Amino acid sequence: MTQNNVFPYRLESCVWEITLACCFNCVYCGSRGGKARENELTLNECLDVAEQLRGLGCRRVSLIGGEVFMRRDWPQIVRALTGHGIKTCVITNGFTMSAGIVAALKDTQVESVAVSLDGPERVHDALRHRGSYARALEAISVLTQNGIPVSVISALRSDNWALLGELYETLKGYPIFAWQLQACSPMGNAAENGLDVLFDAESVMSFVARTAPDAPFYIGVADNIGYYSPEEGRIRGPGGFRFEGCGAGLTSIGIDSVGNVRGCESMYDDSFIEGNLRERTLHDIWEDERSFAYNRGFRRSMLTGGCAECEYGGVCAGGCRSYNYFANGGRLYESPLCRRSGRKP
Repeated sequence: MTQNNVFPYRLESCVWEITLACCFNCVYCGSRGGKARENELTLNECLDVAEQLRGLGCRRVSLIGGEVFMRRDWPQIVRALTGHGIKTCVITNGFTMSAGIVAALKDTQVESVAVSLDGPERVHDALRHRGSYARALEAISVLTQNGIPVSVISALRSDNWALLGELYETLKGYPIFAWQLQACSPMGNAAENGLDVLFDAESVMSFVARTAPDAPFYIGVADNIGYYSPEEGRIRGPGGFRFEGCGAGLTSIGIDSVGNVRGCESMYDDSFIEGNLRERTLHDIWEDERSFAYNRGFRRSMLTGGCAECEYGGVCAGGCRSYNYFANGGRLYESPLCRRSGRKP
């Protein structure tokens, strides 16, 4: 707490994995989705989590899996969130989309649905499931036809980053509102399978800066690509947004399907677990002065590598904690995907 007893951190967003069950077990899945965990949070526990998120003033929640729709009570969970006025997005692979799911999405007043699409069919299906590309595009069509806003998320690796132009030509034929490009992190299945996740980040940023102005939808890179290159202010979606540091534990949290709380759900290592919601309340975890120390206690002197010498180091704080951790052998404060750092992947 500060001296005037006002807690300095406000929770704005949450990524919540409601199940690890999935119809796939993708080669690069960071969470190793496939089977549900033993003893995942019950519906009543999930409804209580939704209430706790409301109590902390959380404004936005993204539901992930596994595959969200593999959990039968997902509509009740979404309704609990939207009923509290929390804007809720569902992230899906689109494979199990059905008329019933579409109707439930409309009924629960979900804000949007994000569909994962990794590249042209030959690339997308190779690391997921045969026919998954066609199903994803069909899901996009069905959702948009029913008035549900849709975005697309692409995880960049060595096999797909150079094909962004080809995928863009496909996406132009669909009325999506946004396309987000993010770096595929070398964790989970990607690490175990030795998947080559390296790509030319500089070329990706140039592609976005060049393509976004005339695109029929927003195009932007996620927080694990950047930072403060000449394209900054043009590559993170509308509004000229500039990256101002990892928000894990400062404005955002991640919750997994058994109630573990992390600063970010991409920080998929037990060392980042701050507590479990079956043992402590979310309020207690969030306002604990010991929580999220890697970000709440950040000082510029903690930067390493090229980031330590960068004039923007105190602003971007070394970039994405999660990606840094898994790509840098545990070093949190040095970005391998920053042009200014002098390193290229």
